[in-house]
Amino acid sequence: MNHVVQANALFSEIDTIIKARIDRTEIQMLCKLVEGLGHLGIVTTTNKELGEVMIQTTKDCWPELKNVIEKMPLEIDFI
Repeated sequence: MNHVVQANALFSEIDTIIKARIDRTEIQMLCKLVEGLGHLGIVTTTNKELGEVMIQTTKDCWPELKNVIEKMPLEIDFI
């Protein structure tokens, strides 16, 4: 059981969760664009009515993913 606790502690230092708000009509496009990047992150809708999403990535991938998202033809606010 100690190995499980150690592994969870290790991965908690790697994972990064980013919250953002986007026009609800663009959520699907954001999901598809990030999904197309493969290994950089996963987008999950947390509140469709408000256009709130959660982007799961790693600390190492986030700078690259953020740079790419900011260049997308979408208006996104990180919250």
